[in-house]
Amino acid sequence: MARVRVNEIFYSIQGESTWAGRPCVFVRLTGCNLRCAWCDTAYAFYEGAQMEIPAVIERVRSYGCQLVELTGGEPLLQQGIHALIKALLVENYEVLVETSGERDISTLDPHVIRIVDLKCPDSGEVERNLWTNIEHLNGRDEVKFVIASRRDYEWARSVLSEYRLEGRVNAVLMSPAFGLIKPVTLANWILEDRLPARMQLQMHKYIWDPDKRGV
Repeated sequence: MARVRVNEIFYSIQGESTWAGRPCVFVRLTGCNLRCAWCDTAYAFYEGAQMEIPAVIERVRSYGCQLVELTGGEPLLQQGIHALIKALLVENYEVLVETSGERDISTLDPHVIRIVDLKCPDSGEVERNLWTNIEHLNGRDEVKFVIASRRDYEWARSVLSEYRLEGRVNAVLMSPAFGLIKPVTLANWILEDRLPARMQLQMHKYIWDPDKRGV
């Protein structure tokens, strides 16, 4: 029976993406092959336990919420994610998959919504972006940039234009790296350039303690 290694499963308010504000069940899988400078979930690199897919579904079902996000770490490192996605879709869950720009997204079930986090220069992982992923994005998917500096912003602005992301995906998201750049700074840059992007804050970090887990 298929398994996944799970770091945590919890019910909270979705803090990011166009789904922000919605109650959501998060299934955080263990493991990540990147080491972004601003990572806020380093505890997911190694902590976790193997769970069979039916046990994960039972936990998800217990919250009575039809929106589910699979995240990490990096959820696409685990082969069992495909069986988990299939099981969730069979039960008519809306499934979001948040993944880095480094993993091949073409293998994911087309019924999921892919939120692809392209890594900007200040992350330290910009060279790991898999640019062929952009060919597989569609009008239901979303692309996220975490902005930690003016350099990051200009890089993201260039990628948005070069790959015509505005017309390819449902939303282009820009987030100020928490504690590294002021939200008003990023907001002003977006306004000055009339950039076709959606600025977002990590809502959960303003509702709860930003270091609190499971929210």
